Amino acid sequence: MYNLAKPLSAIALLAALFSNASTALELTSTDITEGHPMKKTFEYAGWGCSGKNQSPQLQWHDIPEGTKSFAITAYDPDAPTGSGFWHWIALDLPAKTDHLVRGAKISELGGQEVRIDYGSVGFGGACPPVGDGMHRYQFTVWALPKASLGLDENTPPAVVGFTLNSLALDKATLTAT
Repeated sequence: MYNLAKPLSAIALLAALFSNASTALELTSTDITEGHPMKKTFEYAGWGCSGKNQSPQLQWHDIPEGTKSFAITAYDPDAPTGSGFWHWIALDLPAKTDHLVRGAKISELGGQEVRIDYGSVGFGGACPPVGDGMHRYQFTVWALPKASLGLDENTPPAVVGFTLNSLALDKATLTAT
């Protein structure tokens, strides 16, 4: 005779294990919406663009265990450069940080920013070349196992990207256009 008690116990055990599984890091914003165009507030002020060059409000939750700091990046993979375009790199944000207000001052929060592809340090808003079509702006929060990555403002964005990808406990991306 077949004993259903053992299979049901195994199923119950699996259900209990999966119900306690951690959830993935999640990134949201009251300023930008997945797949939708950004407002002029988040457009660059220069290079032929006349926006306010403010970084958007961002918030994240379901932070992985062992997180000691966060990084925030904004990257345009559609820029006509052959290597994309880095619009923002903020590093070493303390683990207690779970959001950024619009126009956040990263240094006041205990983090630092890295030189981006505009040649400046700090946030650089969207400014696609006229007639170049739609561009995606990928805002990513990275949960990291170190309080400091040991990088400085002159670390090339590609090296920062490599470092983040090699160390991240988890990451979440919100893509605006």
